[in-house]
Amino acid sequence: MLAVKWKFRSKLKISEVYSLMSSIAERSFPHFMLKEIWEQPDALRAALERYTTDTALREDLFAAAREVLGKRNDVVIAASGSSRHAGLTAEISMEDFAGLAVDVEYASEYSVRSTNTKRDPAVIVISQSGETADTLAALREAKARGHKTIAVTNVATSTMARECDASMPTMAGVEKAIPATKSFTTQLLVLHLLALFAAQERGTMNAEEIASRVARAHALPEQLESHLPKWEAELKKIAPFYASARTFLFLGRGIHYAIAREGALKLKESSYLHAEGYPAGELKHGPNALVSPEVPLIVLATYDAGDEESVNRYEKTVQLLADMKQQGATVLAIVNDGDERVRALVTHAIDVPATSEHLLPIVEVVPLQLLAYFIAIRNGVNVDQPRNLTKAVLAD
Repeated sequence: MLAVKWKFRSKLKISEVYSLMSSIAERSFPHFMLKEIWEQPDALRAALERYTTDTALREDLFAAAREVLGKRNDVVIAASGSSRHAGLTAEISMEDFAGLAVDVEYASEYSVRSTNTKRDPAVIVISQSGETADTLAALREAKARGHKTIAVTNVATSTMARECDASMPTMAGVEKAIPATKSFTTQLLVLHLLALFAAQERGTMNAEEIASRVARAHALPEQLESHLPKWEAELKKIAPFYASARTFLFLGRGIHYAIAREGALKLKESSYLHAEGYPAGELKHGPNALVSPEVPLIVLATYDAGDEESVNRYEKTVQLLADMKQQGATVLAIVNDGDERVRALVTHAIDVPATSEHLLPIVEVVPLQLLAYFIAIRNGVNVDQPRNLTKAVLAD
């Protein structure tokens, strides 16, 4: 049973933040996973440097992708594990930005689906190593069906990168821990930029809006750096409160559903605890029977104040949290900086910086990575090498 509920807030002084940041280069990390969580700002910078200028997409880096997308209206994304969750965010971005019809397949299922289809989609495969067996099989099946392909991988020399029609490396560098951290956030960013490029090509977004969205992407590394010290301190302190739970429900709406899935997977593979990711609106259609003080809810309750649809989703989430408070649920919420409205309804809240709706997944997933990390080490798990899992550790 979980301990008695308590409220927790950690406010680091600006001087403490700068002191922590200045010592990162000399810091000795106890695990690769924690080190790679902290390397995410620089990994994102590397991806931004490759694919963008300060306010525009680099046309030469998207030339091959232009040939794949062509005038096609359909896209199929095939991936496994965390990479599939990145694909789920790309589904939302590509549909919202470019008006494309996107299906996200499990790579292991794509290869055994019927070939009797009437569509000719562009096929995007996503893999950290570029060697994932199921995803490589999906790529080869797509090519056998005559489809044009894009591979989003962390290794420009990988098999997928060589065999696809357009390779888009994520620039994350070597990732040694099995749980994906920086490889995942760079996938999110590269797919976001690809969605912007599709919108640019299809004329659904003008140059001014593209520039604005690229500029917001460029703010991400500094936003993560400014919050990482506080996130680490907060989640290290509250992890023991949740470590005794045996099952968790992660909830998110819209593009945040993908991050709920990713947060649940990160906790499962890192700490051997059961967790499931659900669309927040589906909680009352069955899973609510599980809700009790002993089954924590991890709720993504962020929003983009400049996006009416995002605000509407947030309001629905606030109402859900009010209902869960009446039920006596234990809730950890990921919220916008300064959101006292949600704080009043939950057991714990972790603040993330404001950004656009389609970039929020990048900032909100990092606290979930830290939650998984601290619960895992609290429970004595070798977080870099969880049992029964393997990973190809490759990078340029």
